[in-house]
Amino acid sequence: MIAATAFKGKKIALFGLGGSGMATAHALAAGGADVIAYDDNRDRVAAAEEAGIATQDLRTVDWGDMDALVLAPGVPLTHPRPHWTVDLASAAGVEIIGDIELFARQRRMEAPDCPFIAITGTNGKSTTTALVAHILEHAGRDVQMGGNIGVAVMSLEPPKDGRFFVLECSSYQIDLAPTLNPTAGILLNLTADHLDRHGSMQHYADVKERLVAGSDTAVIGVDDNWCVMIADRLEHEGRKVMRISKRHAVAEGIYAEGDVLMQAQNGASGAIVELAGIATLRGAHNAQNAAAAIAACLAVGLSIDEIKAALPDFAGLNHRMQPVARSGRVLFVNDSKATNAEATSPALSTFKDVYWIAGGLPKQGGIASLSGLFNRVRKAYLIGEAAPAFAATLGDRVPYEISETLDRAVLHAAEDAARDQGGEPIVLLSPACASFDQYRNFEIRGNAFVEHVSKLDGVNMLVGQQETVT
Repeated sequence: MIAATAFKGKKIALFGLGGSGMATAHALAAGGADVIAYDDNRDRVAAAEEAGIATQDLRTVDWGDMDALVLAPGVPLTHPRPHWTVDLASAAGVEIIGDIELFARQRRMEAPDCPFIAITGTNGKSTTTALVAHILEHAGRDVQMGGNIGVAVMSLEPPKDGRFFVLECSSYQIDLAPTLNPTAGILLNLTADHLDRHGSMQHYADVKERLVAGSDTAVIGVDDNWCVMIADRLEHEGRKVMRISKRHAVAEGIYAEGDVLMQAQNGASGAIVELAGIATLRGAHNAQNAAAAIAACLAVGLSIDEIKAALPDFAGLNHRMQPVARSGRVLFVNDSKATNAEATSPALSTFKDVYWIAGGLPKQGGIASLSGLFNRVRKAYLIGEAAPAFAATLGDRVPYEISETLDRAVLHAAEDAARDQGGEPIVLLSPACASFDQYRNFEIRGNAFVEHVSKLDGVNMLVGQQETVT
């Protein structure tokens, strides 16, 4: 645990007592802060009290005595409207921060020179985070990985010289981290997402920009216009920018030419890494992830030889294009982490003869942007709230059924795939939707897929049931 001694003697209101909130409350208390915690969920308040955390309805406290409000990242800060704690703190002039900000301040106090890589973007950030940590660990570095990837940042080991921190940061977390200053900050890409929380694409992009704007080295994917503008703006301001691309050459940075990653430097370019044959890094999207990870690792002092040695051993990420079972020629793939159309595109681009399970709580734009990949889908099995809208988009271009539930979709897709006479039929869960209409998070949805597949006759499971992150 990281004891938040930067807040010693301060009075802190904390709202949100889920996993990260509890870890943050313990870290603040261990650092000597006077913490008063609360949550709208009574069961969480009771659990906090049982764990020895002081609780009180924050409507009843004197906000003039508070030094800060530490807000859980899932609690609305601005949209669709500020949470009531935000209104109370703002009215009293109390700063509002989150656990990533606590870490940033503690690092500056304890070990300001310890390497810190922060990763954000609409898609690919978890894979990139895991890949960066894997490369560092393979090279023998002391590594702590956490943040939005599922490990609360304040539950990590404390900052010290020579210890590397690798943190995935959501837009929600960045919004609560005004002094975030990584050694290397990665912004992979930007597409419309979480607009209910941010109000507009411009505000969403502005929040994401903060992570790279505060970095010593900004690693920015330049395959969308939003990120191109951010890279140009930071470079104009005198920031060190390394551009990466999965589509085209860059003047300074790393880019993909097919399965080969090229490095452009000082007016010359040359091949540095061959990705062909690394199953966990196949597809253009993973070329972008690998380019970003390599750029960041170079920025914190690794050699290209150390990086190349680590790549073939990368195991990939649960719930992200994860092969989970075989039944004869049929492969079952868990891509539950694909919570929007942009995130589903890599799987549909990579696989052919797809029996596609899609649906859930729909995101803006639905699946219309995937129409160019519909020819890869043999049949779609639609679940959750999005099913009627997805059916309308598919129309007569793709055979489909409205399965409603995941268990029924798995059963019917497996039966249809088994009758396919093609090369390698793929039963693919890649929902292009959030999970919240039927499952608490995408991990639980992915685990449910694995469980339903395991109950089919004649399957050879490639993975076991995964631990769920709540």
